[in-house]
Amino acid sequence: MSGTAVSSRYHECAERVERLATAVAELECAAAALRLEPLAGREWFELLRRKLVPQLRDDAFLVVAVVGGTNIGKSVLFNHLAGDVVSAASPLASGTRHPVCLVPPGFAERHDLAEIFSGFLLRDWTSMAEPLHDCPEHLLFCRTSDAAPENLLILDTPDIDSDAEVNWQRADAVRHCADVLLAVLTQQKYNDAAVKRFFRQAAAEEKVVIVVFNQCQLPADEAYWPLWLETFCTETEIDPELVYLAPNDRAAAEANRLPFFGRTPSFSPADSVETSPPKMIAEGAAVEPARSLSEDLSRLRFEEIKLRTLRGSLRHLLDSHTGLPGYLNEVRHRSGEFLSAAERLSSEHLVRIDRWPTLPGALLVTEIRRWWAEHQTGWARRVHGFYNAVGNGVLWPFRVAKNKLGGERKSPWELYQEREWEAILRTIDELFEKLTWMSESGAALLRPHFERLLAGRTREDLFEHLRTEQQQTSFETELETIVDQEMAALETDRPELYRFYRQLSTISAAVRPMTSVVLFSLGWGPAGHAVAPLVADAAAQTVAPILVEFAGGTAAAVAGESALSTAAGSGAGFLQAKFQKLQTAFTTRRAGFLARQLKKHLFGTLPEQLQAAAHLPDSETFRRVVDLIEPLERELGISPSPDPVPGTDITV
Repeated sequence: MSGTAVSSRYHECAERVERLATAVAELECAAAALRLEPLAGREWFELLRRKLVPQLRDDAFLVVAVVGGTNIGKSVLFNHLAGDVVSAASPLASGTRHPVCLVPPGFAERHDLAEIFSGFLLRDWTSMAEPLHDCPEHLLFCRTSDAAPENLLILDTPDIDSDAEVNWQRADAVRHCADVLLAVLTQQKYNDAAVKRFFRQAAAEEKVVIVVFNQCQLPADEAYWPLWLETFCTETEIDPELVYLAPNDRAAAEANRLPFFGRTPSFSPADSVETSPPKMIAEGAAVEPARSLSEDLSRLRFEEIKLRTLRGSLRHLLDSHTGLPGYLNEVRHRSGEFLSAAERLSSEHLVRIDRWPTLPGALLVTEIRRWWAEHQTGWARRVHGFYNAVGNGVLWPFRVAKNKLGGERKSPWELYQEREWEAILRTIDELFEKLTWMSESGAALLRPHFERLLAGRTREDLFEHLRTEQQQTSFETELETIVDQEMAALETDRPELYRFYRQLSTISAAVRPMTSVVLFSLGWGPAGHAVAPLVADAAAQTVAPILVEFAGGTAAAVAGESALSTAAGSGAGFLQAKFQKLQTAFTTRRAGFLARQLKKHLFGTLPEQLQAAAHLPDSETFRRVVDLIEPLERELGISPSPDPVPGTDITV
């Protein structure tokens, strides 16, 4: 494959993976209500955030990690790559507690090391003793080195077979970040269970592995290393890119003069001993010139190796059972359970209120008359204004006498406010009884959400909020808004009827003196103060029950426009229907006040979260992740059996 083609695929992959990582993060956020296991800690997700995202953002570079078991000379190999004794080589087990990294000059200015080594706290590496200190934090010590090849990061790592579990965690985190693993093995460690477990995972992620058999007795072990290699590769499914032998020479290791001899792998891990016996290397081959691992690494074809290791990570990411598709199936399944539970409880989302107080008819009529007065012009406006003033003056002595005989009485608005508060208390009690029942008998998925609503001082705090909000409400303004809206609608929807009532109002101004005297003499008071309220109060008796959707913050009357229009067949019927509509509109508005306060102080965004969770597989967020998976599979040829991809140009 040409360098241009590799580069093109590399950058296409980078763009798609970046978008996929963003989409997955958004999906996890949207799925919070489903209470799934977190993505952090899942193998495929760790590969996505620690390997794919940070390493695809920049130009092609390789992360090479020296890995292996306890006390087999990893630091010796690391010092060889560094060209100096920079890492403490201890004969004691588990010497290195934290990984260390050699960084080429200028690399840190072009790349974000903290993002490349996600999961580690980066520290400057100033002494060999620092990585040996034991502490619970996952530290990674970095040092700039002229010996490190350009675009190559070289790491020494903790033992992968240590008894300390924290070492396993750090080794796994390094494996996620690495492209090339320098597997340091010995006759004693090549078949160790912990070592094989680590490299099986590396094989699944298609890491490039270079095997170094250390502490060999040469030339005696020339007859045995192919058998060790075959066992190791068969057990782990590793197909090594290169193989080296290093002699058991402690003095040379301590002086950083240990030689490394290249060997050609003699079999494929798919072969078996029965079908293809390992080919032995001729005695005396160990006298070949030693090789420089650093130079060999610098000759690796970076972008091809990067694509290979990234493709391995992507295959793991896109595994239908253990990868991202498996997580999507979890979301689908849990959303289905959520939707089923939510549908069973859907009838409880709405509460019917049959006893919400109605507005006193006198208040409604007074407001209607105010509206007409403001919309009259000329002499009719002056006549009505004069007689309203006279009427109020005539009634004043009667009000004073009535208050002296019966005591000071509360205003109609004060009485309405008290009745409304009683309705609020009654409704809240019924609501919390319903929430308690839903918490105790509802689906397990929804129970924690309802328990949160019932916890602590929720009810007491809610009552305090509602009482404060209700006392600060201007009921007169609420009614004025309703009347303005309905009368404006009358003018727009029924212009001919509106003109008729306007003319009638003008005519009534001419006969106002006579009608006022006649009605007063009959005991009705000034015109309209008794007759119209009778109509309004009669209409109030038929105000429809209210359905309050507390979670949504809305309220609606049970009766629709058809019920009102049925009563409006005549002029009188229209007036009655209009009064009824005004009463219903005011009652619905006040019930809506309760719904909005409950939405604000009790439910919050929970209803939207539950609804979104129940329909998450149909959401744009979910679909975006699915749409990004398919082209990645096509472009990179992701399949259960990976196509062979060449990794080096090296002949050894």
